Amino acid sequence: MNAARRARGAAARLAGRRAEAWAALWLMLKGYRILGFRLRTRLGEIDLLAVRGQVLAVVEVKQRRTLAEALETVTLEQRERLRRAGQAVAARRPRLQNLTVRLDLVALAPGRLPIHSPDAWKGG
Repeated sequence: MNAARRARGAAARLAGRRAEAWAALWLMLKGYRILGFRLRTRLGEIDLLAVRGQVLAVVEVKQRRTLAEALETVTLEQRERLRRAGQAVAARRPRLQNLTVRLDLVALAPGRLPIHSPDAWKGG
C-alpha cells in the first residue's frame, strides 16, 4: 500500500471517530445514555449503542452531504445485520433484555448540526 493511500485511510478513520463523537454528544444532549462505541459483535460492528427510556438504539453514524445520502448508504443487508447485532447484545445483558431494539441514524454534514433520525428505516 502506498503512502498516499495509507494517509487517506488514516484521515477517513479519524473523520469517522470524530463523527461518532459528535453523534454521541448530540444523543446525550437529547437524553440518551451511551453504552458503547464501535461495539464489535460476531454479526457486525455497531457505531453507537444508546439507551433512553425503554429503547435500545443501535445507531449508525454517517457523515454525508444530506440526510437522504446518509440513509441511502446503508443497505438493507447492513440494516438487518445491525438489527440482529443489537438484538444479540440485548439478549446477553439482563438489563437490556426487555428494551425495544431500534435502528437509528445520525447524519452529519460539514457546517451543520447533526440530524438524529430515530427508527430511520421503519420496517425496512
